[in-house]
Amino acid sequence: MKKVFSLSKKIIPLTFGIFFIYLSYRNTTPEDRSNIVKYIQNADYRFVFLSAFFGILSHISRAARWQYLLAPLGYHPKTINSILAVLIGYFSNLGIPRSGELLRATAMDRYENIPFQKGFGTVIAERVVDLALLMVFILMALGLQYDLITDYLSLKDLNFFQAGVSLVILTTIFILFQKFIHQSTHPIAEKIKQFFQGIWEGMISIKYMKNKGFFIAHTIFIWTMYVLMFWIIKFSIPETVNLGMNAMIPAFVLGGLSISATNGGIGIYPYSVSLVLIAYGISKESSLAFGWIIWTCQTLMVVTFGAMAFFALPLVNRQK
Repeated sequence: MKKVFSLSKKIIPLTFGIFFIYLSYRNTTPEDRSNIVKYIQNADYRFVFLSAFFGILSHISRAARWQYLLAPLGYHPKTINSILAVLIGYFSNLGIPRSGELLRATAMDRYENIPFQKGFGTVIAERVVDLALLMVFILMALGLQYDLITDYLSLKDLNFFQAGVSLVILTTIFILFQKFIHQSTHPIAEKIKQFFQGIWEGMISIKYMKNKGFFIAHTIFIWTMYVLMFWIIKFSIPETVNLGMNAMIPAFVLGGLSISATNGGIGIYPYSVSLVLIAYGISKESSLAFGWIIWTCQTLMVVTFGAMAFFALPLVNRQK
């Protein structure tokens, strides 16, 4: 059963990706596909490499920001280890969505003696901050392309009653479980308490940071790099050069949301981005070419540096 569950986490997202690749294929004629290939072949790859450079800068900044969360817990990992752990995390997410967060904490536990639960707690805190920034971009995108974004998120069909009942049930289960664990003196219960206590300490480390200004600056820089690595690609295709932020922000948001749906956004990322660009008068061929160029650029960057990080991390810490 455990193997089946583990396998399903890989296969289900990949199946979604293949479905959207098929959807893109079905909705294009042989002539369209030929034109898409031409757009990709004739793209100005100076801007593609610049996009990858912005992506690397965002990862380095994320690693530096992570250290500000670990400092209040009394841990000061080497910068190189933080960077390599972040790169490995992104690489892992391509195979199994959200597995990278676990792997990051595991790497720091192994090479920096930072307890897994505390390291993982800081990663959760980091993701909460990023979620807040993502919500800001979603609100901006809603203002620019409300119908398209809401259709994509299926907000019009959301049953708020069911969502509310589910939230109440989950909250009740959590409270009862917490009360049971807190009152129990069983050794397993004690270990569970210690584990979640460590996660909680990691999550609230942001409250005790001394350099909150630097943390905020890194957060702004990271998201600026995200936008730039997406925006700069428009200069690689003549038809998309004149697109403004009113088109790029909604496309950026839909592309970002699609990444969590499949392994690294395979298939669905180019399709989602093209939906927005088509709404702004860009041809189906060039909009899909844009989506495939940015997705391929990001993926190759993550695979290349992530694979290098897998080999480099043990070498850098060979004494351990």
